[in-house]
Amino acid sequence: MIRVLLADDHAMFRSGMRAVLDTQADFECVGEAADGREAVAQAASLRPDVAVLDVRMPKLDGLAATEAIMSAPGNDTRVLVLTTYDSDEYVYRALRAGASGFLLKSLAPEELVSAMRVAARGDALIDPSVTRRLVSTFATSIEPAATEPAELERLTSREREVLLLVADASSNAEIAVRLHVGEETVKTHVSRILAKLGLRDRVHAVVYAYRNGLVGGR
Repeated sequence: MIRVLLADDHAMFRSGMRAVLDTQADFECVGEAADGREAVAQAASLRPDVAVLDVRMPKLDGLAATEAIMSAPGNDTRVLVLTTYDSDEYVYRALRAGASGFLLKSLAPEELVSAMRVAARGDALIDPSVTRRLVSTFATSIEPAATEPAELERLTSREREVLLLVADASSNAEIAVRLHVGEETVKTHVSRILAKLGLRDRVHAVVYAYRNGLVGGR
């Protein structure tokens, strides 16, 4: 069962999403919040698997709330940030705050539900309409480190190759075609990369690759 917290200052949106979740056998909406502070408090007390936060909320915006949730000791909650605005600034802040996904509210309800399942599995996603633009901008928005971190030596040559393709916003299917392997093999490589580098998910692997000059920098 995937336990979800919904945080949005529009009661109609919350009730609509809750109604959608109620039709899914594998979901349970364990709480609702109308502002960012309430979302942080409920995330701490309810410990949901996924928290869905709107960017624009009173008292504490969704990005600051995400940062507070993700930095809490022992936190296991994955955060999806929702917005009506296709803004690079929001995407950067959401990723740096620790969000596992940035999605537009214009998505169909079934796509939002699918995104919650992805986040609950520990994967990450950004709305396809902003992914590649975001990645192409990382080269100028992130200052690369002077030297490569020591943990990169733990990666095999194939894992490093996969990391570079992940950093290029390639999907598992695209990586599989490029490397002439199966998608399950790619998933295994990605999981090992995240574990060896101590990263939460593949979006943060993208940030890691650019921050350490593996792509776009040197």
